[in-house]
Amino acid sequence: MSVNTIARCIGALLAASVSFFIFFFEHPLSTLLLEKLEWSAAIAFACALVAFVITPYVTIVPYRWVSHQLRTVAVSDLIAGTIGLIVGLLISVLFGIPLGALPENWGHILPVVAAIICGYLGAMVAVLRKSELAHMFQSLFLTRRREREEERERERERERERAKEAEALASALGPQILLDTSAIIDGRIADISQTGFIFGKLVVPRFVLNELQRIADSADTLRRNRGRHGLEMLNRLQKDATVPVEIMDTDMESSSEEVDSKLVKLARALHCPIITNDFNLNRVAELQGVKVLNINELANAVKPVLLPGEEIAIKIMQDGKELGQGVGYLDDGTMIVVEGGRQYMNMTIEVTVTRVIQTVAGRLIFAYPKQSSGNSMSSSQGQSTGKQRQG
Repeated sequence: MSVNTIARCIGALLAASVSFFIFFFEHPLSTLLLEKLEWSAAIAFACALVAFVITPYVTIVPYRWVSHQLRTVAVSDLIAGTIGLIVGLLISVLFGIPLGALPENWGHILPVVAAIICGYLGAMVAVLRKSELAHMFQSLFLTRRREREEERERERERERERAKEAEALASALGPQILLDTSAIIDGRIADISQTGFIFGKLVVPRFVLNELQRIADSADTLRRNRGRHGLEMLNRLQKDATVPVEIMDTDMESSSEEVDSKLVKLARALHCPIITNDFNLNRVAELQGVKVLNINELANAVKPVLLPGEEIAIKIMQDGKELGQGVGYLDDGTMIVVEGGRQYMNMTIEVTVTRVIQTVAGRLIFAYPKQSSGNSMSSSQGQSTGKQRQG
């Protein structure tokens, strides 16, 4: 059985069923007569016959036509038609508001007619003028993209100009070195600057000076003393140092950033190193390519070098970790562990260096008391002489 035959049978059955339903809905069972039933059956048969004939033309044929059109139509036409249909239906909504206010049936019929006409016109216009519409949207997209690229290029050009200005400023002012708060409070930078080992200009940014002032105004006594000591060292630098000291008013854009972040950004902009004692600032600056001059590393580098066999005078200050050990310190704070030095507690003795160990915290020196080494040599010589006499 073909598809058309099945559609005809279904259409005839539906038409007969609908005609019978309408007849029984309008005529209750109590008023039904034989003549009316005959007329109803005749009308149902006529409807079924008409439906049997026209059902394929209102179902199968339109379906095949639409399917064929969808397979053959270009994708661009389909997309343009869909967009045009949507736009047309949106426009029909605007027409439907005043049309729906018309009296009687006009208010129900005209909005539907407006939707059909606007949807059809929108789809047709979009399909027929798709090339112009595509060119228009492409032009808008390319224009915005070109504007964004031009804006990025202008931003890169401004960055290059700022970098050139910073380099020109750095070359005009000579070598510059930024001072951190910790280096100022430490105070050793004043002594180092007087030795002449620092070339260029020491620069203290305004935000570093503000942080130093906040520390000096702190309610904590220790912090307040540290801040005041830093201000005194800065005043000493300006008066006694052999290199010029300048207070720079340049500040970074974001005022909410920490002082360390601002200092690193300023050092990168000026292409100059930072003097600091802060371990964390040291690591962060090195990761961002900023040179750091650490005073602690300088102090470790210039400590006097003691070689095994040298003799020095040391005062035993405290017990060591091992049994019988004594601990003393050099003037620069280097710890000396004296084997058998506990018996010389609070006494200054001559010791002989045996070995030197370099650790992360600094140098660690091991030594023996000179007296014990001398006594041991005398006793060993006496024992050897006794053995020779016995021989």
